[in-house]
Amino acid sequence: MAAIEPGRLKKLDRLYQHFEKVAQELAGYPTPHFFDYSKLFHFLKFHINNVGDPFQDRGNLKVQTLDIEREVIDRFADLFHAPKDDYWGYVTNGGTEGNLYGLYTARGLFPNSVVFYSDQTHYSIPKNLNLLRMPAVKIPSEENGEIDYYALQAALLKEKESSQRVPVIVANIGTTMKGAVDDLVRIKEILSDLKIDQYYIHCDAAFFGMILPFLPEIESQPFDFRIGIDSIAISGHKLIGTPFPCGVVLTKSSHVKKIGSSIEYVGIKDTTISGSRNGVAPLFLWFELDGVRKGKFQKMIQKCMDKASYAIRKFNELGVPAWRNKNSLIIIIPRPSDKTIDRWQLATEGNISHMITLQHVTYKVIDTIVKQVAADLKRPRKR
Repeated sequence: MAAIEPGRLKKLDRLYQHFEKVAQELAGYPTPHFFDYSKLFHFLKFHINNVGDPFQDRGNLKVQTLDIEREVIDRFADLFHAPKDDYWGYVTNGGTEGNLYGLYTARGLFPNSVVFYSDQTHYSIPKNLNLLRMPAVKIPSEENGEIDYYALQAALLKEKESSQRVPVIVANIGTTMKGAVDDLVRIKEILSDLKIDQYYIHCDAAFFGMILPFLPEIESQPFDFRIGIDSIAISGHKLIGTPFPCGVVLTKSSHVKKIGSSIEYVGIKDTTISGSRNGVAPLFLWFELDGVRKGKFQKMIQKCMDKASYAIRKFNELGVPAWRNKNSLIIIIPRPSDKTIDRWQLATEGNISHMITLQHVTYKVIDTIVKQVAADLKRPRKR
């Protein structure tokens, strides 16, 4: 390895110091910080490339982690109660790719389909719909961010009466801004009441997918394969906490068999969106997911929930009308000053902002944000 010039080394040091500071002040986006993957660092001297279907033969490339990737998918399949003999998935570059794969699968199964999604759905959905050229209907949302079920029912009925297209429904398992979870039980009831037997349900569970399974059963909201979904996307860089974007998509193997193709060049079956895939990501997920078995996630999420309750109480004590949805770590507050938004990197949309009580967000940080927001709201707005 070539020596680094002193000037370039100083630049790296400054960048690291900058990250040390601003990571502690990141309270508005679902990405945790300050984890320890040092035991995996020695793998970074290899180009680890996972090409193709992780459930098929590895092909000609030997520097890969497809076996590890399969273990990761098996763990997620168990977590989301996928059918024991009918599941498939792979490690993606993030939630956007997972959502793309879900829609891609739906289109492959039902070329004559139409997608229904709410106005609170992640921006990757309309982008992916444009890429796939799939027709869609945007449904308004309720005040708390859930899809408007009456509007959804009306739209589905109108579609049924006017065409033979198969409905594809994108369910939000935690909306980006308000942390709302669409009620899949109610959505299934609507489909049943309208006598719609053929449909496809994709769940965007990028953040909440690693929260809800670890809550007491009586408090959790059903969203996994037990309720009859077809695919689900989860992020690895959000609650799990990897130092780079990644994720997992899960669907049914019976679906995937209908849309794959073989590539002789690398000797594998091509069922994924990307060709070369990050072979390091499965290693990091595999390493961290051991915490599921050891109960680490239950304890961690409970601590985050305790901080969310604390934040709500502190905001309310100072007259700030903060609130959150059920089982959510996302605290919605009135939009504070641009200075406060910028310092604490608060996600903001219109007249609301939010903070998220993740692992690295301390009680001291919460107290400071609460006081700054309360002070901002007492000041008259500049016109």
